[in-house]
Amino acid sequence: MKNIIMPKRGQAMEEGSIAEWQKSNGEFVNENEVIALIETDKAVISIEAPLSGYLHILSEEGVSIPVGQVIAIIFETKEEYNKKVENI
Repeated sequence: MKNIIMPKRGQAMEEGSIAEWQKSNGEFVNENEVIALIETDKAVISIEAPLSGYLHILSEEGVSIPVGQVIAIIFETKEEYNKKVENI
């Protein structure tokens, strides 16, 4: 399991928003695959999966999210995804 957080891109960045999820909840993603586009006050940046697994989205598109907040979780197996998502 790996938490995906709102990244900090630049000293002044305090928040960003999900412009678009490139993958769906429960979908398998490959390591380094783009999973979301993040919009900041200066740019749109892509977020890549840090490992292969099943994506569980925690943040909605278009909502301001503070830097460092968990926006999604990647579970390594479908069984782990199913078990943990039931408890979230």
